[in-house]
Amino acid sequence: MIKSELIARLAEQNPHLYQRDVERIVTTVFDEITDALRRGDRVELRGFGAFSVKRRPARIGRNPRTGDSVAVAEKHVPFFKTGKELRERLNVPGAETVAETED
Repeated sequence: MIKSELIARLAEQNPHLYQRDVERIVTTVFDEITDALRRGDRVELRGFGAFSVKRRPARIGRNPRTGDSVAVAEKHVPFFKTGKELRERLNVPGAETVAETED
């Protein structure tokens, strides 16, 4: 699902809201999560999961084509850890999986 599909589905489920308002809400939520991560905060959505930032230190990598050493700068990457409730809902015994429905 992409952002526009999420917005369309939420607008469909909430006919009392205009689609542009739903889009503004979704964008605001994503922006707030991004801003919190940028500040170094952890964002926890109970039952769903937690977003955090992990630091990857600078290192020496290799160019796979030439084998030459390449300096890779330090970077910060987003990390998501699923919540217990989400894991349980994804692993319901006897439920069909996505792979089974595509066959």
